[in-house]
Amino acid sequence: MNDADPIDTARVEFDRALQRNVKGLGYFASPAPVLGASAKDTLIARGTLRLHHYRPLTDEVYRVPVLLVMATTNRGYIFDMVPQQSFVEFLLRSGYDVFMVDWEAPRADEKGLALEDYVLDFLPACVAKVKETTGEPDITVLGYCFGGVLSLLWAALHPDAGLKNLATFTTPVDFTAMPLFQAWADRRFFDVDRMVDTLGNCPAEMLYTAFDMLRPGARIAGNIRLFDNLWNDEFVKSHRMFDRWASDMLPLAGEYFRQTVKQLLWDNALMNGTMTVGGRAIDLGAIVAPFLHVTAEHDHIVPAAASAPLIGMVGSADKEHITLKGGHVSLVAGANAVRRLWPQIDAWLGEKSL
Repeated sequence: MNDADPIDTARVEFDRALQRNVKGLGYFASPAPVLGASAKDTLIARGTLRLHHYRPLTDEVYRVPVLLVMATTNRGYIFDMVPQQSFVEFLLRSGYDVFMVDWEAPRADEKGLALEDYVLDFLPACVAKVKETTGEPDITVLGYCFGGVLSLLWAALHPDAGLKNLATFTTPVDFTAMPLFQAWADRRFFDVDRMVDTLGNCPAEMLYTAFDMLRPGARIAGNIRLFDNLWNDEFVKSHRMFDRWASDMLPLAGEYFRQTVKQLLWDNALMNGTMTVGGRAIDLGAIVAPFLHVTAEHDHIVPAAASAPLIGMVGSADKEHITLKGGHVSLVAGANAVRRLWPQIDAWLGEKSL
């Protein structure tokens, strides 16, 4: 039985209801939280590509620099939320020299950008700049979601690039295990050539809707939870951060989108070993650097079945696959990530970064 005093319970609920009404007005009147505010210098700004270098927060820094590679559908500030909830800040305070590959919306004249531009131009240019900036021959690459796919493709085609360590988070390889994406990209009904030839770039609104369809009731449920917790400043701050990031979808360069649909969603080429980039065959077995693959137990965007096979495809002798509680986003950002993923990354990476 519940021993709580009903008068006290009623008093608490009345107080929360009052705060919801008062703070609800403040919610709509106040600006969105400032995200991605860690001090940094932009080393490359070329079209859709950005390479940032974050300023150190410790006197002693590990020798091997860390390059974060963001997915091309979203902006990189998911790695750099507010202070105390920033993966970038955590890495900096742990003594790492941190760089990030981030993206801007591709312009109309960048509709011809293809996979080979990302894998054979953008990432090599960023790696070269990191080495030039640090004077170090080695580099650690951490790729998130499709940023992990790009990192894998780059690593497989650049065995002499000085890759010291590689980690991927929520990165798909078996695209047949992503059933809703398979459904909306079904080649019988989805004419990707006509879409790209007509529109140029793939609109952000189309991608946003596709992701939203994975959990069509989630946004409504989220707004209900927000209303119930308007009295809780920490809940409101967290909601605003993640809602802003999830809504801040980027369009994709047309040719790049066409290739990913045909090679990955239609042919499942990465899983089947038939993937090519710029006419060059991809063999993930060529990756031999220490490798960490992290999946989220409750990932609705990249289910475990889509990402789990990766560990067996990479050729590294030193490799590890861990599954943590959390979803596609909460794995890498927020209170869940602070407790679970971030300390594991530091433990795995520290001894490998000397």
